Amino acid sequence: MTHILVTGGAGFIGSAVTTALLGAGYDVSVLDSFHPAAHSTPPKVPTGVALLHRADLRDRAAVQGALRGVDAVVHQAALVGLGAGPDDMPEYVGCNDLGTAVLLTAMAASGIRRLVLASSMVVYGEGAYRCGRHGSVRPAPRDPADLTGGRFEPPCPRCGDALTSELVDEDSPVDPRSVYAATKVAQEHLCAVWAREHGAAVAALRYHNVYGPGMPRDTLYSGVAALFRSALEQGQAPQVYEDGGQLRDFVHVGDVAAANVAALDAGPGFRAYNVASGRPTTVGAMAGALADAFGGPAPQVTGRFRLGDVRHVVAAPDRAAAELGFRATVAPATGLREFASAPLRG
Repeated sequence: MTHILVTGGAGFIGSAVTTALLGAGYDVSVLDSFHPAAHSTPPKVPTGVALLHRADLRDRAAVQGALRGVDAVVHQAALVGLGAGPDDMPEYVGCNDLGTAVLLTAMAASGIRRLVLASSMVVYGEGAYRCGRHGSVRPAPRDPADLTGGRFEPPCPRCGDALTSELVDEDSPVDPRSVYAATKVAQEHLCAVWAREHGAAVAALRYHNVYGPGMPRDTLYSGVAALFRSALEQGQAPQVYEDGGQLRDFVHVGDVAAANVAALDAGPGFRAYNVASGRPTTVGAMAGALADAFGGPAPQVTGRFRLGDVRHVVAAPDRAAAELGFRATVAPATGLREFASAPLRG
């Protein structure tokens, strides 16, 4: 296995993955559509790439051509984030699910049987919770009336008591709560079927909140770290939704790239892995650390909310450590200091 195709290899995470693969001695080609949601200006493809295929994954002939001479695929291409609203649904499903189906079909025809899939922690919906009276429970979808009233913590669905957030592992049930999340679940299901039917190996990497140099600026499709960083660059206070107490795991893009390299050696069949720092923090604390490193202004807690967001989701990273030999090395405090002055992409 020497030649890897990276789909979405000109994007934020994809370019970091491409660079890491090149550094590990692989020959790397890139397929990227330069989708305007990810690239408001022409992207720079990492130096050393063997071939660049500018094409849409839904173009079967172009994908088949890009797979010539390829031994494995690292599939990063996707439309990410919550987007603008319900009107985005066809584009999300087309880019993420139809594109993945075309890729898998072309891989089967080309005899390629190894795939690393960029999945996401959004497949879990809410994370894991425990009630003092009822043990492990799954909260119901968040009630807009509760959110409007500032009641952000999900109650026990059986007794209404307060819950304790716990680590979510890869065996937790999927429960997508946005269009984007639903498309990531569908990607995983398509890949699992393909792996079974073709005796292939698929490692689905469930990224938690990725941040780092080269993040796209604030758009409807940006992650929260990029939104905060863009606000600071413009001299504005980061706008923290809800009360800032949402628990997340912020993982550096360099660690995510390293996880992709490690996942090329995953065993046969379909297997999911959390990719996280293992050092959770609240969104409010992250915004404060980023603002301090940047030199202000301090974040503003707004009380606003987005119905597609979840309250807490924090990962157990043990499976990736045990089976892939991967453990994140960049502490969020260190990575956020670097990110505070790192360039963003247009």
